[in-house]
Amino acid sequence: MNGARKDAAILNVRVAVIFYARSGSCSCSSCLRMQGRVRKTEMMLGTMTTSGMELQFLLLGLLAFVAIFAGLAKQLAIPYPIVLVLAGLLVSVIPGIPRIGLSPNLVFLVFLPPLLYSAAWTLSWQEFRKNLVSIGWLAFGLVVFTVAAVSVTAGSFLPGFDWKAGFMLGAVVAATDAIAATAAARRMGLSRSIAQLLEAESLLNDGTGLLALQFGLVILVQGRVPGFVDGLGRLLYLVGAGLGIGILIGQVVSWFERWVDDGPVEIVISLLVPYLTYLVGNAMHASGVLAVIACGMVMSRESSSYLSGSVRLELDAVWNALTFVLNGLVFVLIGLQLPYVLAEIHGMQLWTLAAYGAAFSAFLIVLRLVWVFTIRYARYWVGVWQSDPIAGPARPARLQKRNLFLVGWTGLRGVLSLTAAISLPEVLPNGKAFPQRNMIVFLTFCVILTTLVLQGLTLPALIRKLGLQAKDDEVEREEEARREMLVAALDAVKRRKWKAQPEIAVIYDELEKVYESRLAAMPQPRKGLETKAAEVSHARWREAILVALGVERATLAEFQKDGRVSDETARVLQRELDLAESRVHTSGSLL
Repeated sequence: MNGARKDAAILNVRVAVIFYARSGSCSCSSCLRMQGRVRKTEMMLGTMTTSGMELQFLLLGLLAFVAIFAGLAKQLAIPYPIVLVLAGLLVSVIPGIPRIGLSPNLVFLVFLPPLLYSAAWTLSWQEFRKNLVSIGWLAFGLVVFTVAAVSVTAGSFLPGFDWKAGFMLGAVVAATDAIAATAAARRMGLSRSIAQLLEAESLLNDGTGLLALQFGLVILVQGRVPGFVDGLGRLLYLVGAGLGIGILIGQVVSWFERWVDDGPVEIVISLLVPYLTYLVGNAMHASGVLAVIACGMVMSRESSSYLSGSVRLELDAVWNALTFVLNGLVFVLIGLQLPYVLAEIHGMQLWTLAAYGAAFSAFLIVLRLVWVFTIRYARYWVGVWQSDPIAGPARPARLQKRNLFLVGWTGLRGVLSLTAAISLPEVLPNGKAFPQRNMIVFLTFCVILTTLVLQGLTLPALIRKLGLQAKDDEVEREEEARREMLVAALDAVKRRKWKAQPEIAVIYDELEKVYESRLAAMPQPRKGLETKAAEVSHARWREAILVALGVERATLAEFQKDGRVSDETARVLQRELDLAESRVHTSGSLL
């Protein structure tokens, strides 16, 4: 294999097999050795010689595990990703427990596309545009800074590491994890603006992390640093082509969806789209992750034009369940990897390894805090102001520092970093050994435990201490928008009533009464000291409605038991009660 072909083989590594090509198109001795090593690694990590019945029991056990410990997390008021990781960690050391490896293909081809698509669907386009500068500094600048810092310093405190191995270690852990960030940010009471910033950062830093890992392989194999022009061109292609593919597929599917109004069909389409987009992005050697994100954002923004109300309800129910199951399995699998990680390390005592892991995790946390504060003040001194969760000319300096610290503290890593580390080859394509691989896997596991579990457990208390919970004004804006929508609809009904014929005007008169009732049931705008009293009054109103709905349910259950209504009729009435209860929880109104 000549030099140009080797460069192309390395730089065309796709995310689906996490930065490591295993193509069988080359028959040279180095590639054959590498392919054999990959197959051996995949057999060890991702396959189990179990019968179909054993596999079914294993899957059922994992799902039951997720359900039990997620329920426990709710009772403990702790985000379920943290509890699932800890539970998996404890279960992994029990003798006789089946060993379940983490296959890179399983993560990147099964779990990743739908979870990214779900996160992108709920990402606010308005917040994304408003925070674009800060997102760029975190998603691209911070990744580069982390890789460079780890590359320079790793050799001074990690045994056997030079700057090349340090570069690879930095590339593995530099990017925050989209799955972990999204699952945690939505369950910790963060203000919407900061949660959206952290989610956007974790979704978009894939391009930089992918490029860094590809460069790391080039450095390890050939001992040379790729040129600036090559790197910039590759980054632009990864990002540009990935976004372009995602936008194109999103627009085409959105156009097609306008001709379909069938719940099951549209649910199937929504499940196919993320996998299709991801595979197309990888096939074009672009970022499949960014393609899925772009597609999800486009389709979410266009969904109001092609999704009917009933289909949207069905779609939300399916995706909420799917996201929960996949997230739960991912975090359990992280915890279950401890035996594999420790089995690969030889010649070191456990306490020594723990010290290295703790020191390296603390180093990464400090790096993120330093970057966030440095960039914020650098932007201030050069006069670049941006109204976003990190900086804003109208906000007090003390509040800005609170935001900065919280953003710097919340750099969660997850399954993507661990999968990237596991996928690193033990033997390079040129036949050279890569002895630092096992240590990279161990340190990555330690970083995930530290950021996801340790930092994650401190986040709720830290958010309350800093006063950065979801703001009341965000809830008030939601209520005000709902009120204005009702007022606009009521005005339209009144105008049509006055223009309608008498026999038609009666219909509009009834509709007008309905909208007036809904408007009257809305909580009134809160001012100053009235806020607390208004919240108490609104809570009691909601509680009274739920009690009345409970009586309706009990009456319906009695009618169904006595045979006064058929099962089919009972299901129709139960759905009406479900929709009414859903309205109470979202708007506080029964009408």
